[in-house]
Amino acid sequence: MMTPFRSQSRTLEELLAGLLRYGTWFASAAIGVGMAGAILDPRLGALHLAGMRIATVGVILFILLPSTRVLLMLTVFLRDRDYPLAMIAALVLAIIVLGFVVGTYTMTVMPD
Repeated sequence: MMTPFRSQSRTLEELLAGLLRYGTWFASAAIGVGMAGAILDPRLGALHLAGMRIATVGVILFILLPSTRVLLMLTVFLRDRDYPLAMIAALVLAIIVLGFVVGTYTMTVMPD
């Protein structure tokens, strides 16, 4: 017999596993397609540039996966009305966003 807590926990685990599994496959595919386009014929400048941009999108997707995971956890915790865990997830997300903002601001104020 499965308790309500156990079933909610299992649902969260399944959602997170799916997000990470398919996100990783999608990002890997983007990098692979981009690299193939860049290597295919480097003499074609436009194809090479487009391939590198697609590969860059794949790298950005890999970078965004952990943040998306925290956002998914926050959403599930709020839906389940588990406010203490939702506050922790919100705090982690706020730290990630703050780090991004500070890093971006530092890059624009002090280039090289």
